[in-house]
Formats: sequence, C-alpha cells, structure tokens
Amino acid sequence: MPEFKSMKDQLHLASQYLAAANMSFLEKKADDSHTNVGFDTDTMKMETYDLSPSGDRLALNYRRFSLEWISKNGMISLSLDGKTHNEILQWLQECSQKHLGKEYVYEFHYELPYTINDAYQYKLTDAAALEHLCNLRILAEYTLESIVETHHLDSPIRIWPHHFDTGAYAPLNDTGISIGIGMAIPDTLSDEHYFYISGYKDGKAILPSSSSDLSLGKWVDQGFTGAILPATNLVESETVQFFQETIHQFKK
Repeated sequence: MPEFKSMKDQLHLASQYLAAANMSFLEKKADDSHTNVGFDTDTMKMETYDLSPSGDRLALNYRRFSLEWISKNGMISLSLDGKTHNEILQWLQECSQKHLGKEYVYEFHYELPYTINDAYQYKLTDAAALEHLCNLRILAEYTLESIVETHHLDSPIRIWPHHFDTGAYAPLNDTGISIGIGMAIPDTLSDEHYFYISGYKDGKAILPSSSSDLSLGKWVDQGFTGAILPATNLVESETVQFFQETIHQFKK
C-alpha cells in the first residue's frame, strides 16, 4: 500500500504546480514575488497570476481537491485524488501547450521539507481535514484584509508556496518599522497553524521597545523574533485583536 501524506502536506505539494507555472511563464523578480499565489475566498481556490495576456490562470481548488486551468474559453479541471505526480505533470504540459504554446517546467530553486517521485499518488484521505484547512485560509485572508485596510498597509496578501504561509509585508506608517504579518503552517515554533507578526528596522528583526504580555498569543525571540498565536478554534475577532494589540506595541 502506498504511504499517503497528510492533507496539509498534499496541498503544500500541490501548490508547487502553481508556483512552477508562475516561474515557467512570468518574468522573474529578485524578491521571488513572481512565485506567490492568491486565494479567492469566494471560490476557495488558490490561483496564479495571469499567465498570458488573455488571462490564463492555474488554480488549486481546495473544496474539490483539483487543479483547474482557467482560460477565456472556460475551465478544465483535473481531480488530484488518485492521480500520480507524473500524470499531473503530463496534464499540465498538455494545458500549457494548448493554451499558451509554451513548455511548463517543474523546477525550483528552493527545497521542500519532503520529496516525491513520479509515482507519488495524491489521495483525498480526510475530507474533514481538507475543509478545516480551507477554513484556515479563509480566516487568514479575512484577518489580513482587515489589518491591511485598518492600518493602510501597502501590501498584497499572498501565499508563498515555498513555506506555504499566507502573508503581507509593509512599512508601518510613520514608525520607521516594517512589519510582516500572516499565518504559517506547523513548524518548529508551533505544532499547529499559527498567526504571526514580526517587526524590522534597518533590515534587522526587532521586538517592540516596550513589549508586554499579550491577551492572545505571545512574544518569542528564539528561532523567530516576533509574536505568534496558535490558530486552533479562533474566530476573526480574536485574530484581528492579536494583530491590533501587537501593532499597537510596535507603534509605542
């Protein structure tokens, strides 16, 4: 029997197909921003940038666990359930040749925490987990949209396929400080998804000059400099409160 990865890991792997599409068909940017993707809370899809002048996009549909090639002529989809990595690459090559007349290249300049081969098979093993992961992305989008709007931050909200975090980064007006805000997947800082904020001044990570205990989350300074809040059982008012409180301390 094949060993199936968690739904989180499978989505992380599947997002690389979108990153590779951006890297195959878009102009490279020094900050790697050409690799990131958006998340549409209405359709529950992760989407690339426009890959052509006519608006072709590649999407990862969370609810349907499928890839979708979206063009002016409509949409074609491929269910990931039961498909091998090689079958998916063949489908992507066919789509890119048909719609763009260009070659899709699955190559990266970064490493993921896990590897797969051509025979690796995707499997929808836990529909409830998939729904939970979708809801976390929705919560992250709504939360960051609120903070970006409230504090007039000049930043898009994007998912970076390498680390698979939803994030935004911008100067914090009139403070000389820039902040990174977002939601990260489990790592050495947390066994579960978590919201985070970090501050930077003169290119260095900093904590607020007078940081104090938070009503939600905590400040950390080992492995990461900033504040984190585990995402389990949170609602938007709580995640917004976490960011409002930490930003207030950065502004002091």
